Amino acid sequence: MTERSTLSAMWARVQTWEGFLVCALIFIVLMNTALSPQFMTLSNQINLFQLSIEKIIVALVMTFVIINAEIDLSVGSMMGLAACAFGFLFQQGVNPVLVIPIVLLIGAAGGALNGYFISKVGLPSLVVTLATLIGFRGLARVLVEDRGITDFPDWFDRLGQQGLVGPIPLAIIAFFVLFAILYVVLQRSGFGRKTYVIGTNRDVAAFAGIDTARHKMILFIASGTVSAFAGLLYAARVGAVRGDVALGFELDIITMVLLGGVSIFGGSGTLLGTLLAILIVLNLRNGMALLNITGHIQTGVIGILLIASVLLPRVNLGGFLGTRKQGEAGS
Repeated sequence: MTERSTLSAMWARVQTWEGFLVCALIFIVLMNTALSPQFMTLSNQINLFQLSIEKIIVALVMTFVIINAEIDLSVGSMMGLAACAFGFLFQQGVNPVLVIPIVLLIGAAGGALNGYFISKVGLPSLVVTLATLIGFRGLARVLVEDRGITDFPDWFDRLGQQGLVGPIPLAIIAFFVLFAILYVVLQRSGFGRKTYVIGTNRDVAAFAGIDTARHKMILFIASGTVSAFAGLLYAARVGAVRGDVALGFELDIITMVLLGGVSIFGGSGTLLGTLLAILIVLNLRNGMALLNITGHIQTGVIGILLIASVLLPRVNLGGFLGTRKQGEAGS
């Protein structure tokens, strides 16, 4: 390969959406480094992940859901319900070791409820998960009322608050392990190919012999279970639960996925793009926090990112952004 062709290939890569995200991430990191001497410290980099770890774990499975041309607005409420269920059952004297699988089953059941009405009844996922967003949150508040539940076992708190491998806590390790597994599933397996095909055209997928209802059910059960797992991680990290746990988390989660290049209409996107978007959002939030910018302004910035992630790929910027990578399995 000649030097000219190599440069052309590199320029073509930069023109993809993922290439644009890499450039944006580098710019944000350089800005944060210049504005705050604490930014590049090891403790801050761990803190950068740790404070949003539950969101970014759920964002991985949300990538599958949106590629499949669906959406799950109930993930934040399921995280809250899972955390509150753990606190409630613990307060009732149930062995915490037994509570953890019970909570994961609650998450799976909630996901199956969503999946049933979406895949079997045929209701839009936007409507169904908006209803369960309200329902799961209401149930969480019923369990704990206006109380905060604390005094969890020391081993449980340590899992969320102390390093498991050196200074790195369990949740961060779980995120990267889950990313590696789901990356292989989405990009290198038949299940991943079916996810793209159904998201592109459900009728064509059905004619091809794919059980679209079963596939969507699996995705929503996975979404509920992973959300419940994230809720447990939140309870361990904070050491307390309330009825408003994970309130509004779905905004950040969906923003990360859409900003990563996953089409809101389904059929395209990659987990690599989601990872880049996660890093952009985390670095933005961390940089603003180090500059003492309030949480309301941070939320406003994330909202602007959500709008931009939908609009920018549709705007012709002289070819600078190129086109979003379609993310076919095996790409």
